[in-house]
Amino acid sequence: MSREKELSDIEKLERLLPYWIHHNEQHMLDHEKWKKKAEVSGLGGVAQELEMVITLSREANNHIERARKLLEDEKRAAVPEKSGKSKEEGKELAEQVEQDRGEYRLKPIGVIRTPYVDSAPYQPLANDEGEFRLCVDPSYADGLKELNKFRYIYVLYLIHRVTRQPSMSVTPPWTPGKKVGLFSSRSPVRPNPLGLSIVEVKRVEGNEVFTSGLDAFDGTPLLDIKPYIKDLDSKDDANYGWLEDLEDRDHLLLHIKGIPHDY
Repeated sequence: MSREKELSDIEKLERLLPYWIHHNEQHMLDHEKWKKKAEVSGLGGVAQELEMVITLSREANNHIERARKLLEDEKRAAVPEKSGKSKEEGKELAEQVEQDRGEYRLKPIGVIRTPYVDSAPYQPLANDEGEFRLCVDPSYADGLKELNKFRYIYVLYLIHRVTRQPSMSVTPPWTPGKKVGLFSSRSPVRPNPLGLSIVEVKRVEGNEVFTSGLDAFDGTPLLDIKPYIKDLDSKDDANYGWLEDLEDRDHLLLHIKGIPHDY
């Protein structure tokens, strides 16, 4: 892969830290799956050891995330403040922005229930184990009429556990050597932390929609549900964008699709 300039060690580290977090999260999902299989098979000791692996991996990710935040703070401190506006003007601008944001408040219509408490996949996994439900507030239950006639739906939700400030330049977790614009990525760290997933409808019971695997944490605020309609929502000429230019594209697509692989 060609690059315009050689990256410094700091730039390499900046790209590697989120990649390591994502890589560990993917392994934790596998560990969790095999821990459950060991329990079902009566291998209590094996399951216990795998639980310890998951705990240590989670702790490792916490330290990596702290390192990433420290690196961000160091970079921010190294950039001199721009002159030209007084602190008072800056305060007024911040207050105006806050007021503007208040005009567009979103009201959750329910909550998403998934098996994911501490880590979740980056994309929905169709054959994922566990129960996935959209628990719609009873006052909106009538809005689910005829939804079960659709095979797939869009689920819109609030990515409420992200606390990082968005950057307009990001390194996707599967491509540690590549930087792209935020809006050319699927990064969950965005100016408006909105999540969008396409999932299969398994059944609708009362005010609950049971679905295939969802890439959201348990307790995620549900914002909206829309039907996915054949021909209208499927584009046969869609492409892979900048992923087309990567040498290891096929390998990266396995990560993106959540397909287990050995390399």
